[in-house]
Amino acid sequence: MSANALVIAPTRIGEAVMAQPLLALLRQRDPSLCIDALCSPRIAPVFASMAEVRNVIEAPQGRGLRRLAADFRLGWALRARQYRRAYVLRDSRFAAALLWLAGIPERIGHRGARSPTNRPHDGQAGERLPLVEHYARLAFPPREPLPGRVPAPRLLRRPRRERAVRAAFGLADDAPVFVLCPGAGHGPARRWPTRHYASLASLLADEWPEAELVVLGSEGERSVATEIAALSGQPVRNLAGRTSVEDTIAIVSQARGVVSGDSGLMHLAAAFGRPQVAIFGATDPRHAPPRSPRARIEWLHLACSPCFQHECPLGHVDCLNRISPVSAFESLTKAIHFETVGTRPVR
Repeated sequence: MSANALVIAPTRIGEAVMAQPLLALLRQRDPSLCIDALCSPRIAPVFASMAEVRNVIEAPQGRGLRRLAADFRLGWALRARQYRRAYVLRDSRFAAALLWLAGIPERIGHRGARSPTNRPHDGQAGERLPLVEHYARLAFPPREPLPGRVPAPRLLRRPRRERAVRAAFGLADDAPVFVLCPGAGHGPARRWPTRHYASLASLLADEWPEAELVVLGSEGERSVATEIAALSGQPVRNLAGRTSVEDTIAIVSQARGVVSGDSGLMHLAAAFGRPQVAIFGATDPRHAPPRSPRARIEWLHLACSPCFQHECPLGHVDCLNRISPVSAFESLTKAIHFETVGTRPVR
């Protein structure tokens, strides 16, 4: 008889992606295990792209009495599924109350809330683990070390959805898609300059004139995307704020190349094995890098970096300003060349 386990999902896209190796390890250790994931609606499409997930359950949203009533209904519905274990990847009163209502006997997670910065701590004195390993450790007893290398995050492509999203946004069927993810929400110390993205768009258009150039991001990043398109002088598709998470996944999963900062979209591109360049400034790629052989990291490793600040304490943002568009373009070209060489049949 198969066992049931419930995963209480993180609330951010990048963290959700980095939780996938935990699920892979759980299934590796117990192939009969059936895993369901409880997520916010925004994170649900990420877990729906994981081969290990049987069902994705969307958590109630809202506030007040209606939310409380919905939580109680969900708790009793989960109780009927008779989960044996719950893996808690977020620290919240909601999760604690829900697990109590669901009557899940074994609850597994790290003590205390995870720091939202890129400075993860595993809870053991003097030890700092990348987030992938931090989550993966939950697949093993507390004092058991990780058995060698943890697998990289991997998500499933959905070709039918990829074709549908091309049609929905007017992207040519046979054109390579290059995705720029400026990530304006994290402040100037974490965002590669707009003018650099614009120059990179021009370089890409010169090299691949048939390509579709797309900017993805939130509604708050739409003005930055508009500026990139205007400065580049290229027909850049500004889709910031226009795509759902499911749409975004479908675009990133088929991209010929992706250029981003340290963001959730960076981790999505890596999980789909897309050629990519990840640009780091104030954060540290050693703790949450894109886990893909087709990823290239641009990081100057200045004495003042990483500072983990949203605004540069020194006022110059050299850690990002000094990463040139040409350097990013050359790195992306190498990543694309790696994909071409790596997939060529051996003769």
